[in-house]
Parts: sequence; structure tokens; C-alpha cells
Amino acid sequence: MTRPFRFGVVAPLRSDLPTWLDRVRRIADSGYSTLLMPDFPQMQPAPGPTLATVAARTDLRVGTWVYASPLRPAWLTAWEAHSLSLLTDGRFEMGIGTGRPGIEDELRDKGMPEVPPPYERLKQIRETVRALRELDGPDRHTPVAMAVLGPKARALAAEVADTVTFVLGDQPRAEVERLAHDFRTAGNLELALAVPVIGDTVASHMAHPNTDTAALHAADAMTVLPDDPAAAAEEIQRRREEIGFSYFIFGADFAERFAPIVAKLAGQ
Repeated sequence: MTRPFRFGVVAPLRSDLPTWLDRVRRIADSGYSTLLMPDFPQMQPAPGPTLATVAARTDLRVGTWVYASPLRPAWLTAWEAHSLSLLTDGRFEMGIGTGRPGIEDELRDKGMPEVPPPYERLKQIRETVRALRELDGPDRHTPVAMAVLGPKARALAAEVADTVTFVLGDQPRAEVERLAHDFRTAGNLELALAVPVIGDTVASHMAHPNTDTAALHAADAMTVLPDDPAAAAEEIQRRREEIGFSYFIFGADFAERFAPIVAKLAGQ
């Protein structure tokens, strides 16, 4: 099954509020489907109230990209996600993963010395989704996006997620095709691709600012797109045809530059 394209924007609130809201309105007017917030505690307002504000002012879908499972108890993440689903009239998507590189140090800095190992974090994700489904009940289904890489995480995503994205760096195209193969043949999951690097520029909160962009280009990595919109549009279509990606996520700094791509491809 070939899914229609949709596009999301990771837009951390790193300016004054009026400036950020102006950017959000421009994103909404450009045809993007989803406004996404990273989970960086105390570096910006919390995702929940921020996303509720966006949903109240625009018709965008909103989501987390992504909750780090060890930062909160499973029941708390599920409660917030269900609440957002209610408050946005079903326009919230819960993105969740086991935590970005360096999450162990961040947890210790925040007074959580007992850092759960990766398998425990996967258990937290499973419990979060279970609690969310219980809160949603039979008449609501809050979409879940999982960020995965290893086989255990991929297996859990195949079981509980609606959308799957891979935690990628400089993996070559062939390896990403292998990761996507089982999900693509299943036919019932949306494959999302976060693209933190456009040309030689790294998006805020989507990759480490010291990312080696030359190495990514040399590896033909999936985490990069050309900075020319026409070339990027061709590559996006190729990635859906060959691998199955239909949901593409960009950084906010690229949203206006890539708006013509969105206008051309969204929904196609």
C-alpha cells in the first residue's frame, strides 16, 4: 500500500512567544500536517501545554517528537497524551522512544540516579501505550509513533505503534531499506523519516549541532536532503517508492524553504 505524503515540522519554542506563534501560523498556512515538539525538559515550555496552545490557534495536528520514556512514569505520559487527544479533538499524536544519546547523564542531572537500562525503557513504552489505550477506551485511538532501531524496539513498534521512525545517523541507504522492509510488507504502519540535515545545515533539536554533515553526504545517509527544493522533492518521492517513507519531518528553520514541496506533494 502506498500512503499519501504528509509533512511535519519540529518547532521548539526558542524565541519570544509572539515570534514563535507567527512561525507556527506560517507553518499551518503552508500545508504541513503536524507541528511537533521535542522533549527537552526545562529548555523550553513543556510539550503538553505548548501543543495545546498550537491546536487551539490552528487546525494543525500536533505531536511529541518524541517523549523520552524514562523521563516520566508511564501512567503520567499516558495521562498527558490522552488529555491532549481530548483537548485537541483527536489531533494529537504521541511520539515516544527510549531516549536520545546522552539521556543517562540528563537523568542523573535531574536527580534520577537509577537510570533504567534500554530493555526497561522498552517496558516503559509498552506500559505507556497500554495505559493510553485504557484511558482512550473503545471510542478513541490516540496515534502512537515510535522511534526505534534495534530488533526488540522494532518488534514492539510492530505490535503497538501506528507510525514508525528509525533512529538514524550515517547508516547507508541499503541498511535503512532492510530496516524498513518488514514494516513495509506488513502494509499497516506509516513509515516516517526525520530529516535533520538539509544541505549542510543541522536543524535545532533534531541532531547534535556538531553532526558531521560531510560524512552524512558521503554515506548517502537518509538523514540528509539536498537544499535545492526541486532536488529534494525528487529524492522524497524516490524514498517513498523504494523504501516506503511517506511522512517526512523537517526542522522549523527549513519549513518556509520547503513549503513549495509540501504544496506539491502533500496528500498525493
